[in-house]
Amino acid sequence: MLVIERRLYPKILEALAEAPAVALLGPRQSGKTTLADLVARDRQAVYLDLESPADRRRLEDPELFLARHADELLVIDEVQRMPGLFEVLRGVIDRGRREGRGNGRFLLLGSASIVLMRQSETLAGRIAYLELTPFDALEAVGGGIDLDTLWVRGGFPDSVLAASDAASERWRTRFIRTYLERDIPALGPRIPATTLERLWTMLAHHQGGLLNLSVLSRSLEIDGKTVARYVDLLVDLLLVRRLQPWTSNAGKRLVRSPKVYVRDSGIVHSLLGLSSKDALLGHPVVGASWEGFAIESLLSAADAWQVQPSFYRARAGAEVDLVLSWRDGRRWVIEVKRTMVPKLRRGFTSAWEDIQPERGFVVYAGTDRYPIRRDVEAIGLVELCRELEALAG
Repeated sequence: MLVIERRLYPKILEALAEAPAVALLGPRQSGKTTLADLVARDRQAVYLDLESPADRRRLEDPELFLARHADELLVIDEVQRMPGLFEVLRGVIDRGRREGRGNGRFLLLGSASIVLMRQSETLAGRIAYLELTPFDALEAVGGGIDLDTLWVRGGFPDSVLAASDAASERWRTRFIRTYLERDIPALGPRIPATTLERLWTMLAHHQGGLLNLSVLSRSLEIDGKTVARYVDLLVDLLLVRRLQPWTSNAGKRLVRSPKVYVRDSGIVHSLLGLSSKDALLGHPVVGASWEGFAIESLLSAADAWQVQPSFYRARAGAEVDLVLSWRDGRRWVIEVKRTMVPKLRRGFTSAWEDIQPERGFVVYAGTDRYPIRRDVEAIGLVELCRELEALAG
């Protein structure tokens, strides 16, 4: 089996050197535990999995347990399952600071981002957040995986590294069923698995489309507030992305609804019953699937905590797939095309004048880099990811 180096590993070590606690967020099966194991071996850490009854029992008196391991890094997996622990961690961190113990005390792993961030608000000023996505384009290509294989199978390690497309598809089918029948119910929401599966599948059919709760509500025959809550859950579990619209220009009639993407392309294909590249290339979702796949890799390379992503769409028709905005005021605009001959769409000039970006790119299926016009380049996905990674540091 190929061993792929995770680009986040040095960032975890860096964050541990700068903060008492580090939260590593990511969907289940994305490799958080494997990465944490590497950190644990490097730092000779103590590892706890709060899905394990035995490990939960070890924390029945958390202050006593933490005191016994005051000089060790503690790795706590699925930490959102014990929300009361965060108040204890705050006291331990503050007491440790007074006693001369500094950073790198706790590495916390979680698969429900908003839940974990809400629970960890008590650790404000004491915690850093990192997100581990499934394999992105840079990691896969660097590890010898063909880009199209990553696109078709998605980035979950057990899927992309499977022995065959059929084995990959079987893994993704089990992954979906496990989420629907075990993982989501374990978080508490009482949601019929069939309803959530239908919603997830409908989002895959409308990959990259505007979120229309009314249409989803009618199709699912449930009220709009309930649909919104289900979508929130899938976003929180890092399975779906809501890409917000660009809204800085109040004088133009811009679309205000977010676009939605099932974040992993392999899961998109499994939800739609597309088990091979040939089946995908013959399906109407092919362009939207490639767009979502490219956006996820670009945002992973850019570091989602440093850049604000959005899309631009005016009601008159001008559109840009991805706008990246940095805190220092820089902006890039990016179009994504599943073609070997990329062209700018009509209305691009209007969007450019409104956004006023520093640079523009058209990501396409080739690898050559060349100008399309004076201020816009055609570029391969991997090369643009490398540029964004260099900016992110």
